[in-house]
Parts: sequence; C-alpha cells; structure tokens
Amino acid sequence: LPSQFSGLLGTVYRRGNLSFTRDGGALISPVGNRISVFDLKNNKCETYPLATRLNIVCVGLSPDGTLAILIDEEGAALLVSLIGKCVIHQFYFHKPVHSVSFSPDGKKFVITKDNVALMYHAPGRKREFNAFVLDKTYYGPYDETTCIDWTDDSKCFAVGSKDMSTWVFGAERWANLIYYSLGGHKDIIVACFFEENSLDLYTISQDAALCVWQCDTELDGLKPRPPKDAAREKNTEENDEEFLEEPKGEEIHGKANPSEQETRDKVKYSRVAKYFFNKEGDFNNLTSAAYHKKTHLLVTGFASGIFHLHELPDFNLIHSLSISDQRIASISINCTGDWIAFGCSGLGQLLVWEWQSESYVLKQQGHFNSMVSLAYSPDGQYIATGGEDGKVKVWNTSSSFCFVTFTEHSSGVTAVTFTSNGYVILSASLDGTVRAFDLHRYRNFRTFTSPRPSQFSCLAVDSSGEIVSAGSQDSFEIFIWSMQSGRLLDVLSGHEGPISSLSFNPMKSVLASASWDKTVKLWDMLDSWRTKETLILNSDVLVVAFRPDGKELAVAALNGQITFWDHENAVQTGSIEGRHDLQMGRKELDKITAKQAAKGKSFTTLCYSADGQSILAGGLSKFVCIYNVKEQILMKKFEISCNFSLDAMEEYLDRRKMTEFGSMALIDEGGGGDEGVAIPLPGVKRGDMSYRHFKPEIRVTCLRFSPTGRSWAATTTEGLLIYSLDSGLIFDPFELDIDITPSNIHKTLHQKEYTKAIIMAFKLNEKKLIQEVIEAVPSNEVDVVCSSLPDLYVEKVLEFLASAFEISCHLEFYLIWAHKLLMLHGQKLKTRSVKLLPVIQFLQKSIQRHFEDVSKLCEWNIYNIKYALAISKQRGMKRLAEETTVEEDDLDSDSDYLM
Repeated sequence: LPSQFSGLLGTVYRRGNLSFTRDGGALISPVGNRISVFDLKNNKCETYPLATRLNIVCVGLSPDGTLAILIDEEGAALLVSLIGKCVIHQFYFHKPVHSVSFSPDGKKFVITKDNVALMYHAPGRKREFNAFVLDKTYYGPYDETTCIDWTDDSKCFAVGSKDMSTWVFGAERWANLIYYSLGGHKDIIVACFFEENSLDLYTISQDAALCVWQCDTELDGLKPRPPKDAAREKNTEENDEEFLEEPKGEEIHGKANPSEQETRDKVKYSRVAKYFFNKEGDFNNLTSAAYHKKTHLLVTGFASGIFHLHELPDFNLIHSLSISDQRIASISINCTGDWIAFGCSGLGQLLVWEWQSESYVLKQQGHFNSMVSLAYSPDGQYIATGGEDGKVKVWNTSSSFCFVTFTEHSSGVTAVTFTSNGYVILSASLDGTVRAFDLHRYRNFRTFTSPRPSQFSCLAVDSSGEIVSAGSQDSFEIFIWSMQSGRLLDVLSGHEGPISSLSFNPMKSVLASASWDKTVKLWDMLDSWRTKETLILNSDVLVVAFRPDGKELAVAALNGQITFWDHENAVQTGSIEGRHDLQMGRKELDKITAKQAAKGKSFTTLCYSADGQSILAGGLSKFVCIYNVKEQILMKKFEISCNFSLDAMEEYLDRRKMTEFGSMALIDEGGGGDEGVAIPLPGVKRGDMSYRHFKPEIRVTCLRFSPTGRSWAATTTEGLLIYSLDSGLIFDPFELDIDITPSNIHKTLHQKEYTKAIIMAFKLNEKKLIQEVIEAVPSNEVDVVCSSLPDLYVEKVLEFLASAFEISCHLEFYLIWAHKLLMLHGQKLKTRSVKLLPVIQFLQKSIQRHFEDVSKLCEWNIYNIKYALAISKQRGMKRLAEETTVEEDDLDSDSDYLM
C-alpha cells in the first residue's frame, strides 16, 4: 500500500520568511511545520519529508545552498540537508527566535532572540560533535531584536530592534568597531540593509520611514585588535570556561550612549537622508522589506497588500502595485534581482513577480478556510478540492500546482466529484446549487437547483456521467438531475433525517443513500426511481462507499463501526469496531479526557483502495486507519501530522499549562501582537483588543484513493496530503532462485535471449536492471518478445512501462512496447480487467500527459509551417507579378522601337 509521504498540496505559504535558492531558480516556502520548494524554471513543487514540532517561523539558508536551519515557534531548530532532504541535527534555543542569517562566507550564522543576538560557528565546515557552537553573544538593544543583515565580506552585521534602534556589531572585535547604535526612528525597525561592499546602512521602520546612514570608514579600514589585548581576553575567557559544562562564548555589551573616550578613533555614522513612503499622510504599516545590493532595488510591503519598488540611494519610485487584501508578511529577491517573492500569511498566498516585464512567474493560493472534500480524476492526473471558502480548485498531481480556481459558489463547498470522462467537475454547496465545471474552457456550464432552496451536503454522479444526484441536509430529500439537459428528473423522498452521504455503484445504476435516520437506502435508477432495498443499522449513518467492482458496500456509523454489506442480497458480511483505532486527542479546553471523548467519536470518511482489498477510514483525529476488508483487521495507522501548533494533537494535557484558574490556553496572547489590526486608533499601542488567536483542530475531512492505485490523498487541517508508493531502494524479489543474478542476466542479454532476460530481470525486481534489459531489445524484435511473454509478466511489464513514461525520454520506443503488448494480450487482459484497472489507468495517465505536451508542440509547429508556406506563396505571387510587369514593359518598348 502507498505509505511514503509524497507531497502537501493546497497550502503554499503559512508564515515565516521566504528564501530563494542560490541559483535563484527555486523558492523555499514554509508551509506549517514543513518546507515546500517551488522549482520556478521546471514548474514543479516538492514538499520535503521532514517536519518540526510546531509551525516554522524562520528559515536560514547557507550561501552554498546545501544546508538550511528551520526554527519553530518555541525556538526548536532543525539543521537540514537540502540535498539529502533529511535532518542532520536538532538544537533548542529555549526562547522564540525572530530571525536567522548565515554570513556570506558561510563560516558563521546569527540568530536574534529576546534582546540579544547570538553568533554561532556554521555547521558543516569541519567535523564536529556539536553542530551549533556558540561564538559570541551581543547585548545592546533594550527590546526584542527583529532583523539581521551582513556586510558582503562577513566582517560586520547589523541588528534591528523593537526599541527603534539599529545596532552595528563587528563579527570580530575590531579596534575601531565593536558596536555602534543608530537611532532616528519613531517605530519598530522592520529591516536594515548594508550597501554593497560598504558599511553604509539603510534602516526601515514600521511607520514607513527610511533612514540613510553614511559611515566615515570603508570595510578595508576596519583595524584588527592589538595582539596583546586579544591574548589577555582569551586567557580570561579560558579561565572562566574551566568551570563551565559548555563554552559560553564571548560576550559583547553595547551601550546606547557611550562616553567620548570610548568613541575616540572609532567608526562614526551620520544620517544623510530620511524618506517617507506615505506621501499623502494615510497611515499604513510597513510590514516587510527586501533589498538587492547589486541593482540597488528596495522592495517594501505594507499591511494593506500594496508593495513599492524604489531605487536607492535616491529613493526613486519605480512602481507600486496592490497584490492582496491582507498584509504582506515576507518578501525575498532572487540573486539576479529579476524575481520578487511575496508571502501573505492571512490568505495563504504566494506570488513571484518579475518586476521588469510586470508579470507573474508564480501565483498560488490555498483554500482560505479548511478543505472539506477532494476527488481524483479518472486517470489520477488531477485532484479537485472544495473548501469552506466556497472555492473549487484543481491541482496537477505531477507538478503540485493549482491551475484553475472556480469561485462561482457563494457558500462552503461540501462535495466535489469528476465525471467518468474526466473533463467535468461537479460540486455541491450550502448555497443551494450543484455546479458543473468544464475543464476544456474552464467555465461553469451547468447549474442545478432544487424547487425550494436546500443546503446540499453530499453529491454523486453515475458511471455514465448522465445522472447527477445531491442530498439535502434540511429537507431530507435526494434530488436527481440530467447532466445533458440540466432538468430536475425526480425528488427521492423516504429518509427521515438529513442525508449524510451518497454513492453510485460503479457497475450498475444503483444509488446508495445514507442518512441520520439509521438507514441506508438503495435506489434503482432504471426502475422508476423505486427503493430497491433498505438496510437498517444500529446508529446514525455518516458515510457510505461502494467497492470499485460494485459488489460490496461499506457503511460507517456514529457508533464507530464500519459494516460491510452484500447489497444484492441485503446481507451484512462483516464489521469492524474502529472507535479505539481512531485514537482521539484532547483539546486544550476540553473538560473530559481523550478516552472519554472518543466514545462519541466515529469515522466521517471512507474510501476503498483501487483493488478493493483494503479500506481507508478517517475522522476527527490525526490518524488514518487502513483495514483489510477480508480479514477485518487493522493493517496500518498513519499519523498524518506531528504539528503541535494544531489543537487535539496530544492525548493528555500538559499539567505545566494548568493553573488554579484553568488552562493557560484561555489566556489569549495573540491579541495586540504584530498581527493585530493594521490601523489602530490614535494613541493605541496594543492593536485590536477584539482580535483572537485560535488553534485549528486537527481533522481528516475526506480520503480518496487514486484510480492508478499508486497513491491516496487526504484533506486535513494542514492541507491536502498525498501518500504514494515508496520509490526508494527496496530489494523486493519475485519468484527468485539461485541462478538469477545481474551477471547471468547480462550474459543472457548478450546471447540475445531477450524474453528470458526480461523474465529474469523481473524476478530480481531491480528497476535499473529492468530498464537496461528492456531498452536493449531492438525495436524490430519487440513484437516477437511481446508475443512470447508469459501472462504473469505482461502485467508487470505494463506497470514498468507506466512508471518509465514519467521519467524516460525514449517516448516512441516505450509506446511501441505498450501498443504491441495491448494488441497481442488485449483479450486475456480484458478477462482480468477489474484487477488490472489501476495499472491500465496509471499507463493512461502517463501517456495522456505526454500526449498533451507533444500535441501542443505539434500544433505550434504545424502553425509555423503553414505560416512559412503562406509567406513563401505570397512572395512567389509577388515575384511573378513583378516579372509579368517587367515583360509587359519590354514588349511596349519593343513595339515603340518597331514603330
């Protein structure tokens, strides 16, 4: 079964700082407690299979692009290899960290927490037991530190603070620069930037003011300390560290108002200019900024969603644009200075803007509220999701990007599904409509409504794509429409409670409807919409699902049971008691324990695997359970999240968070923070007192298995999680015996016994070896080899071809293989169609993707050839006309001469 975490869709940015990779072609974005890498050149997105304990707030990237430091809300850090996509080291800073930055030479990195800046030796330069070794601690600011910037030669760095001051510190103790304090602002410092190869500095504050500071010394003018002073200090430090368990590093204490004697022969700064962004006097908080040193380009983002581009030091406005309704939380510029990335945490937006051409390179946004439902397209290439924000989004599973968003619904979407041809998406909503969307023209071409307004809670479409049904949660009726005409065909009454779920039998026109009245009704669509059967259960029915072959029905009820039915004979064939497997967590404000709360919990979503042998079940919990249907046992439990920023993650409450007045969670620390309102009342410093911070609860709202059988997806509080088959190096032989070795396979291949070599390679089951053997078969021999392959290996070759299409460039060669296999073994494969369906659909998905790419290229080439022919034809006609004119002129001149 697919068990490897494959990707996180539906969430593109949560909070924290965005970072471009070293080459500027990819963007690293924190999504909750994971990081996603957006490859902007190849149009792909990948979420790394590593996670912090809480949401990530800052990411530091090493200059060589191999390492990253991820720091979460409580100050726990992970040192991550971006090449191996794994965690190398863990460290705890004990306090929330505001920013982290590597020095340009990669030897040091600085983090800011509380009112101090800590400089560490960068890991990876030499082999060390502890990857995080503290070098120096810098004191100076009175309030929390907010931002960091380094000089180009890594000699100094600047730190901004909430006390409206900016401090310049020497990375080494220079004789003429140990620390320097700069004022000049009336609000929190948002960003500070050094000029290229200079100590000149720009500081930007939250009240949209920019100060330009000029230094009287160049970087080369920084003098090293006299050796005597340095040696004396080193000895005193060593004596102190004899009694310490861990070296504390050097401490540098800065003073805001040093004496004249201390500033003599030291570096001096002077303020050259001060500029204001808000010319008209409208109050708008500046929330983020980025500066590109080579092009002198300053980008600033505001709480209203506007950004400005200025050229420094003259402060010339290049352009300004509104890109969002919410505050711009993070800005980053790539190494060339062409692309600017913006992150808006309020709406979960991620944008990459090319400022010279004024166009978007990337524009992605997740669902504003939580996702509620999902559906795979029949070939497994696309996923449609519906959210409480009323949007229907369609995602490409290979690139992980959303390529179309439908916003026609005016209320939350409760269900989405594809029709069997894969080009129409249907969605049901609480606004009382069912809408059909066309994936060719990206438009809403049908809207189905009921005679009286009803809130639709579930949706199903039959295998032909002709009959659309939706269940109402307020009138207890099921509405049937015709897709072709859009007319309401019938209203099915009979249930005495809200309709919770609908499912069509994939093989027959039989509709199963589940309701809170403790019944499942089966309706025959071909027999005048009559109730064929009523299945009575012990509890309210929440979800119903047919097996892919249509011979079994699974039902989940409120008492936590999953029951299996032979719907033809209305006989129960088995049941699973799944309440204890759901393993609920305890919410922070719950008065009862998780064990007690679990008694009233149940599975809210069910889904069969593509082969029908297993069933996936999920609900209000961080676990997804996979059961074997035949044995009725739990096969595996997936923990879909380890993010403790979400509620109901822990089974037991932490007693340290309990006081005599109740839980600490009741004390709202979010009000009046940085993320309070953008426009406070005059004189108010604390932000909006009505602002409330809340923890979203972990839940699984919908599960679906891919028709290809290679992956399954779950819509959760974190986003859309996809789990696929482990593609790692696993030795999984098939019918192996002692003679099957790589050397024997190569020998057989050398003797041109291709069929035998293929069978031996599949027995060893090593992908690279199989690829080598199949690609060694000459294209004119493929027909013979395919006809002599045993039936058992035909399926395996087809599965290999489907996976090879995704990565190989030998398109024609593999198409010959697929064509010959299907032509020669088609009849035999048809008898096992149900079992082989996932493999065939996987093959179809791979071929369809190539077909779309190649057909676009061919159409473009045909257009160019037609254009070239038309031009040449036009020129030929023009030349012919010119020649005719010349000949006529010659004839006229000859006749004149004869006259």
